[in-house]
Amino acid sequence: MALFPPVEEQLAYLKKGAAEIVKESELRSKLERSRASGKPLKVKAGFDPTAPDLHLGHTVLLRKLKHFQDLGHTVIFLIGDFTGMIGDPTGRSATRPPLTREQIAENAETYKAQVFRILSKEKTVVDFNSRWFSKFSAEDFIRLTAKYTVSQMLEREDFHKRFHDEKPIAMHELLYPLAQGYDSVALEADVELGGTDQKFNLLVGRELQRAYGQESQVVLTTPILEGLDGVNKMSKSLGNAIGIHEPPLEMYGKVMSISDQMMWRYYELLTDVRVDAIAQMKADADSGKAHPMALKKELARGIVADFHSAEVAGKAAEDWAKQFQKDQVPEEIEIALVPFAEVANREGDGARLAKVLVKIGFAASTSEADRKIKESAVSVDGVKTTTPMARASAGATLTVRLGRRIKKVVLTSS
Repeated sequence: MALFPPVEEQLAYLKKGAAEIVKESELRSKLERSRASGKPLKVKAGFDPTAPDLHLGHTVLLRKLKHFQDLGHTVIFLIGDFTGMIGDPTGRSATRPPLTREQIAENAETYKAQVFRILSKEKTVVDFNSRWFSKFSAEDFIRLTAKYTVSQMLEREDFHKRFHDEKPIAMHELLYPLAQGYDSVALEADVELGGTDQKFNLLVGRELQRAYGQESQVVLTTPILEGLDGVNKMSKSLGNAIGIHEPPLEMYGKVMSISDQMMWRYYELLTDVRVDAIAQMKADADSGKAHPMALKKELARGIVADFHSAEVAGKAAEDWAKQFQKDQVPEEIEIALVPFAEVANREGDGARLAKVLVKIGFAASTSEADRKIKESAVSVDGVKTTTPMARASAGATLTVRLGRRIKKVVLTSS
């Protein structure tokens, strides 16, 4: 009989970085029953093998699966080799071309090779939904479609928008949420994980389990991770991603380039560090007991170690320090007070770096400042940047350097 940690301890670990749990009271009950019986929960996440080249944004969900695995529960990594041939319509304004069997088989193998950098290969159950759908008859599919209505399906945002805009919705796309939902029935899943953009499909699984006489699964969604710019979703097409196959030094340097504010988001979503430990680090940084740069180095080292090794991560840290040795910040530097409102971007969640440079006298005009930024002549918090915006808000402190000139900029609220 398996021994599980106390339920409150499990919940605290599982809620870390979760966007939403439907319903938390049900998860608590399932964990209590699991602990009492010694029977692990079945935790499922489905992946259509459409984008096998993973970046850190993809690993947020895998990390949460690992947390269930850390606690002793059974993780099912479900490859949607059947649903991949339908094509997930989530977030699409047009019908997605289905994959061929050859593409799916090739991508599935790539996926398996990558996910075991986070999940335990020995403890993970890998399954394929063709295992049950290949046996489905036409009658089975008709019975499945009878469990859901067209009006329910059109509640889905992307379907509703396409219907309203009179754009085509193919019949096979309406089958996708039902097929994904039936996966939970076939596996008798206790919990299903997915990104926030998958919420509709995950909730269909809850409905179908009830329709087939099963207890509904708990749905846990994970957030969409922002990329290096701190604004947009991490995406290779936007050039703000960190690929899990990137060289160690490149990966380390990219993590070091994120803002101090974004560092906490990455700690929460990309590491196994507990919530209380992250809170303590934040407190130490705020009080001056710990320097944000040192904490960011620990983050970068940990992320590189996850995808390479601790030894390789240590070497990357040493190489990065040597590379940027000439840019080290002196302990005593001039402080400049800059009203945040005068340099804030339109959304109010960042500071326009060119305006900051002008305000502190590092540039005569914003055009000159923009040119210096593009030339990689500007460093923020010890990291060279070509990004025109610094992720910051009123009260934040930025250490800005241009050539030999350096100032600590305090963004004041007035």
